Amino acid sequence: MTPPPPDLIDAALAPASSDAAASNAALDASLSLFRDWVEPLGDGFTPEGVDDYVRGFAPIIARALTGYDAGRLIARYRRIRSTRPFSGDAASIADVAVLSRVTLGADAAVSSVLLDAARQAFPNAIIHFAGNAKNAGLFLAEPRLRHIAAPYSRTGALRHRLEASAALASLLPPGALVLDPDSRLTQLGLIPVCDDDRYFFFESRTAGGGGNATLPQLAAQWCRDVLGVGARPWTAPLSGIGGPPRVCVSLGTGENPAKGLGPEFEAELVRRLAATGQPLLIDKGAGGGEGARAEAAIAAATAASAHTAHPIRPGQIETWLGPFAPFAFEIARAPLYAGYDSAGQHVAAAAGTPLMCLFAGAPCDRFFDRWRPAGHGTCRVARHSPGGDWRNALDSLGLAQ
Repeated sequence: MTPPPPDLIDAALAPASSDAAASNAALDASLSLFRDWVEPLGDGFTPEGVDDYVRGFAPIIARALTGYDAGRLIARYRRIRSTRPFSGDAASIADVAVLSRVTLGADAAVSSVLLDAARQAFPNAIIHFAGNAKNAGLFLAEPRLRHIAAPYSRTGALRHRLEASAALASLLPPGALVLDPDSRLTQLGLIPVCDDDRYFFFESRTAGGGGNATLPQLAAQWCRDVLGVGARPWTAPLSGIGGPPRVCVSLGTGENPAKGLGPEFEAELVRRLAATGQPLLIDKGAGGGEGARAEAAIAAATAASAHTAHPIRPGQIETWLGPFAPFAFEIARAPLYAGYDSAGQHVAAAAGTPLMCLFAGAPCDRFFDRWRPAGHGTCRVARHSPGGDWRNALDSLGLAQ
């Protein structure tokens, strides 16, 4: 992929301004840089994409942050990307920090594997999770886990994101081992946060080569190679929503509209799930557009079901508006989870909850292979291609009309 246009980088790195138009221009350029250049390089899961990213993004970091040299950042990256086993005295390690991958789904699928490995490999250590409070809520029932608040805005201006990455080093416990699951907190390993001898980096974008292993499987293999333990995805929220177990449904798309299949599909999914006779719990996310889509789907499904043999009963569908962690708790005890490729499917896979996933918007086969859910429960995944009929996808999941 060709490097980003210089004028786009100039706009993204524009100094902070009190002028709203100038600030919005910098923000728009930053979003474009990540959406159109950074993310496609990672989503291809190829060595070429990683190399293009490192060569193109290191100079951007050096330009934005004082004290960073692009050549040194690149040379360091080439050192730390190599997998090396931990060789110290595991029992003497007091602190281990695992970095968040920023998105809920990636933390459930990947970061949780490294957290599990840290729990096993370092029996006397406090395990620190560095990330935002929403994601940390997935793991707070673990008694040895502590949360390090490390704010990072996925939709913020480039300069603010890089400054947050540079500040991370000061937030970590002195002397802690750092396990990095290819985190945006370090700009995918480019920005140092500790001495290299205490830093272990899982380069997820090239792991597994051309194979079709999932990211949880590849993270588990990395943990075996580095820490010598068998690890797996897990979550441990402090509490749930209450009530009986219900089929859990999420129509969230992780801020990526390409993963959604539209209001007709969402209403039909809800109607068919309700037709099983089981109670449903539908997540409304943080409200806003996601909450409105959930309400619209429920209303349309209820109206459509009135003319069928299985009308939706009053009270059969409940909704949840609030933090994700309590909903994750409910997913773990649900008889079934259904939704798009997003956080819920990875929580269900980690818990062994039977799940149905409609996977749309995959830019390539390897992206689908890496991000499809993988757990010890039943995982039914229907991949939807552009131009395909979503009814066929629903049928393939076993949801009768």
